[in-house]
Amino acid sequence: MPSAIRLLHPSARDSALRLVREVADFVFASVCAGCGVAGTALCPACAAALVPRPVRVQAGDVPLCAGLAFAGPAAAVLRAIKEDGQTTLIRPLRPALAAAVQTVRAGLGESRSIDVVVPVPTSRAAFRRRGFRLPDALARTTGIPVLRALVPARRIQDQRGLGERERRRNVASALIADRAGAGLTALVVDDVITTGATCAEAARALRAAGFRVVGAVAVAATPRRG
Repeated sequence: MPSAIRLLHPSARDSALRLVREVADFVFASVCAGCGVAGTALCPACAAALVPRPVRVQAGDVPLCAGLAFAGPAAAVLRAIKEDGQTTLIRPLRPALAAAVQTVRAGLGESRSIDVVVPVPTSRAAFRRRGFRLPDALARTTGIPVLRALVPARRIQDQRGLGERERRRNVASALIADRAGAGLTALVVDDVITTGATCAEAARALRAAGFRVVGAVAVAATPRRG
């Protein structure tokens, strides 16, 4: 570890080391995360595929919106972040999340604002494996105050491979808000919306604590069949 970094306060040192790793990942990236072409972290074609195309998702009474469909380069880039730790790729996803936020805002009209964004909590296992919380990192890019108000109330089964009904049963009453909402207007933030079950559960927990939930957003949404 460089001596200058070693002398920093632990929290500042962690931030500095993370920045060093991100820069190194970007400089020495050998293949595009979107398509695998050699020589760049994200090729022009895949970058162009990340231009926002807002997707609305129907899930109960919570307006859900994502900036992109979870397919092609968008899906590959998100997997590279979550599975390979390529956090520098969060930056090119910011416009997609911003477009989703703007879509929800447009539906609110001029009379209502968003007081806070609340990220969906990352499981302890996922945090240990990745070393970061992607919904939190995305929430910080919105420019709206971030409030980590949700915590797991119990363990849940891995959602992968579950159908829509099974996902809803799996996450039912799985979250709780650890602070009072006091009427604050909140927007839920996640990385990917599949069926909307997790965002709906997050909204339920926040409303139970006194928040006014106006919707949920994500970078991408899984295309629905049928």
